Amino acid sequence: MLAATVRVVGDLDLAEECVQEAYAAAMRGWPRDGVPGNPAAWLTTAAKRRAVDAIRREQTFRSKLPLLLEPEESAVDRLPDDEDADGGVPDDRLRLIFTCCHPALSQEAQLALTLRLVCGVPTPDVARAFLVSEPTMAARITRAKKKISGARIPYRVPRAAELPDRLRPVLGVIHLLFTTGHTAPSGADLVNADLVDRALHLARMLHELMPDEPEVRGLLALLLVTDARRATRVDAAGRLLRLQEQDRTRWDRAAMAQAHDLIVAGLRGGRPGRYVLQAAIASLYAEAPSYEQTDWPQIVELYDRLREVWPSPVVALNRTVPLAMVAGPRAALAEVERLEQEGGLAGYQYLPAVKADLLLRSGRTAEAREAYGRALAVTANEAERAFLSERLADLDTASGS
Repeated sequence: MLAATVRVVGDLDLAEECVQEAYAAAMRGWPRDGVPGNPAAWLTTAAKRRAVDAIRREQTFRSKLPLLLEPEESAVDRLPDDEDADGGVPDDRLRLIFTCCHPALSQEAQLALTLRLVCGVPTPDVARAFLVSEPTMAARITRAKKKISGARIPYRVPRAAELPDRLRPVLGVIHLLFTTGHTAPSGADLVNADLVDRALHLARMLHELMPDEPEVRGLLALLLVTDARRATRVDAAGRLLRLQEQDRTRWDRAAMAQAHDLIVAGLRGGRPGRYVLQAAIASLYAEAPSYEQTDWPQIVELYDRLREVWPSPVVALNRTVPLAMVAGPRAALAEVERLEQEGGLAGYQYLPAVKADLLLRSGRTAEAREAYGRALAVTANEAERAFLSERLADLDTASGS
C-alpha cells in the first residue's frame, strides 16, 4: 500500500498518513458495511484517493499565492500512468526500495528507512539487526526522513542507467529483510515466513531485472539455499533444532540445485563478492552428506575470502564455528574472546551463545553456564530462549549428578 501510494503523492510522510487514514476508514466502515471482497485493493484505492485529494488541495492552495518562483513539477504529473515512471523496475515494492536507497543518504539510513517503511519491519527488530538500541534506531529513521524532506530529495524512480549505483544498498535491504524473517528477532516463532517469502520474491524480481549481476545471483542463491532448510529448523513442538539435528532428507533439493547453479555462475564471473561467497558457504553446509562430513577446511577458506571483501565482525564470529571443527574449540574460543574485547559485537546475542558452546566443549562448564546466561539475557525470540534455557538446564542436571 505504501509503495503504491508514494508513487502518487511523491512524499513519504504524506503517503504514510494516507495509508493510516485508509486503515482508519476501514475500521469505521467495515463493521457497519461489511468487509469488501478484496480488502487489500479497497485499502490501496482508498489510500491513493486520499493522496490525490491531498495533492489537489495543495495545488489549490498554491494557486492562491503569488507565483514568485517557477512552479515545480506537480505530483499529479508523476502519476504511474507515465511509462517512464517505472524506471524499468517491475514491482511496486522493489521500485520503492530503489527509490529510498538514494545516494544522498548514508547506507545505514537507506537500509534502516527501507526496512522500516517499505518492508514493514518493526523499529525494535530493525534496531536489533543493526545492533543498536531502539531509541537510537528511531532517531536515525527520523533523521533520514527529515533529510529527504529538507534536501527536497525527489521520490523519483531511478532510471535504468542509475540502478547499478544503487544496487549495493538494495541488496543489503533484501538480505536484512530475509535475515529478520529467517530468525525473527522477537516473538514466539523462530521464523517469520511472511518476511522470508517477501525477501525471496524481491530477490527473484531483482534477478529478473538484473540477471547478469553476479551479486544479484549470489543473493538469490544465498536466500534459496538457506531457506531450503526451513521445514526442519524446529520440531513438531516448535523446539529449535541445530543443524546437526535436522533431517536432511526433508530439505528442498530443488531450491538447493537452483542455488548451486547460481553460485557456479557467480564464481565464474570473476572475483566473487560478498553474497556469492556467503552462498557458497551455505551451499557447502547444505550439500554435505552429514554434519560430520562437512568440508570444514573449505568453509574456513571461504570465510577467509569473505573477510577480505566484507570485513565484518559477524563474519569473523561465524568463521569460528568451522574453525572449531578444524583447529579445535580452544583455537576458536581465542578468536571469540578477541572479538569480545574489540567490542564490535556488544549486545549481539550470538556471541555469548557461541562462546558458551566453545567453553563447554573445552571443559570449562562453569564459564559456559555464565555465557549461556548472558546469551539468554539478550535474546528476545522465544524459540531461541527455550533452546538456551534447555542448554542451561542440561548443565545444571549434569553438575547435580
